[in-house]
Amino acid sequence: MKIFSRMYEACLKWAKHKHAVYFLGTMSFFESVIFPIPVDVMLAPMCLARLDKAWHYAFVATVTSVIGGVFGYYLGLFLFDSWVQPFFVEMGYMETFNNVAVQVREQGAWIVFISAFAPIPYKLVTISAGITEISIVEFLIASVTGRAGRFYLVAFLLRLGGEAMEKKLHRMIDYIGWAIVIVAIVGYLMYKYIQ
Repeated sequence: MKIFSRMYEACLKWAKHKHAVYFLGTMSFFESVIFPIPVDVMLAPMCLARLDKAWHYAFVATVTSVIGGVFGYYLGLFLFDSWVQPFFVEMGYMETFNNVAVQVREQGAWIVFISAFAPIPYKLVTISAGITEISIVEFLIASVTGRAGRFYLVAFLLRLGGEAMEKKLHRMIDYIGWAIVIVAIVGYLMYKYIQ
């Protein structure tokens, strides 16, 4: 089934849209607060579509993601009990969120950096950072460093590979997509049964 290649082709079309940079910024902001899809899904095709603008796209993704992270931080700091917690309870996220909050309390800015760089739910960490009241300065430094590291690495790799990488990616996207789904399912099952 070529689900992922169709999605990839759709992302490439969106990436060439005249307002694509606004879509990227909006997606990046909301991914840091609530949106479940990683920004890379939009960033990578945009960089491939316009290699000359890859650094600009990485900058936009970084800035808007950090602004979204700060928004999440202040949601946790001021509105957790009234808004966020009821939503997490309704969606069944409280157990996961409590585990993340413990990590943030213990690790501080390091876990913010790791979640900003790695494919870990950054949104849960931003809200937890507000609840645990880690320093906003530390939060900003860790977020900017992690998000910039991640998004500029994507831009760098795609510029380095250029059109040849785009062709290879297009041929392999379905295999990569299904491999990620399988890894995510196995990871989830391991997490549930190891506890």
